[in-house]
Amino acid sequence: MERRITRNVIQFLNADSAVAVDYADARLAEPTNAVTVLRATLDAWLADQCEAEGVFVMTGVRVDALLTEDGGITGVRAGEDELHARVVVAADGVNSFLSKQAGLRPATDPLNHLAVGVKGVVSLPEQVLVDRFHLTGDEGVAYAIVGDCTQGIGGGGFLYTNRASISLGVVLRLDDLTRSGKAASDVYDHFVSHPYIAPLLEGGELVEYGCHLVSEGGLHGMGEIVTDGMVVVGDAAGLTLNTGLTVRGMDLAAASGIAAAKAIDESLATSDTSKAGLEPYRRYLLDSFAGKDLQTYVKAPSFLERSRLYADYGPLLADILHEVFDQDLTPRRHLASVARDAFRGSPVRTRDLLADGLAGVRAL
Repeated sequence: MERRITRNVIQFLNADSAVAVDYADARLAEPTNAVTVLRATLDAWLADQCEAEGVFVMTGVRVDALLTEDGGITGVRAGEDELHARVVVAADGVNSFLSKQAGLRPATDPLNHLAVGVKGVVSLPEQVLVDRFHLTGDEGVAYAIVGDCTQGIGGGGFLYTNRASISLGVVLRLDDLTRSGKAASDVYDHFVSHPYIAPLLEGGELVEYGCHLVSEGGLHGMGEIVTDGMVVVGDAAGLTLNTGLTVRGMDLAAASGIAAAKAIDESLATSDTSKAGLEPYRRYLLDSFAGKDLQTYVKAPSFLERSRLYADYGPLLADILHEVFDQDLTPRRHLASVARDAFRGSPVRTRDLLADGLAGVRAL
């Protein structure tokens, strides 16, 4: 664990302005509610825990195909090696070639169900980070950002504090990114050089950089996750949840691992590793907090496809607040008049606001 998140910032980022809701609450600290981690550290720790329980961890080994017999899955092939198992747990990422080989997913995923994330980790002296973000002890802050951070492409930016580093990046809906003709790495570079983001990174050193595909389909992107001799978990099962306010994946992946372990344990006890014997996994997952959250936010993916969220609302809010706070010695006007004029100069129509507001209430 790096830091406990006790402060969340939701920000509309425009080319030359920013509007944010800055929410800090001591109730998020005790009990610990959300934490930041560095995967390079966490994954190694998890591997150590597995080995302590007798697991043989094989790193750097690519699984090439499933082994099958009489229509059921009996293991995997890795190069020239065949590894046999009573149950295979497919956790091979958002593309999940094993799921596709097993016929659980179509060969090509819809682009609007996928997004590409570009992430960097910038190291900073711990005291500089504490002072810059006004942190106390091991408390931290997380930013959810929308607007110019993605140059109008569907998706958003994120930034969160670790003990002595900042993790930040962009998540870009693949269909919208393709239409834009932009490169994901260029959008990331634009984000980190933005005048309202760059000062947060000043003096830091980029120590990690990478890209990762994620699912954006929510519950509709989960699909089939059980077959004879195999279950599918984590990214491979499409378990990512983007509500626009939070983007979640690791907690859903962990929940799927717990649900899968319970179902597999029961199937081994009864010597029934068929699809029917493993089917309780899906029920356990959907009955968990992860499954219930996916059902609660089932309409979120379609709501977040509305382009106005990424291009129009940020400047509209900034225009309203500019006249509120710009003390230029001209007579002040009522806020209603200010908002009315801002709407007249914005692509957002009143009916758009009402439609988006209603859709947001239903989705979130």
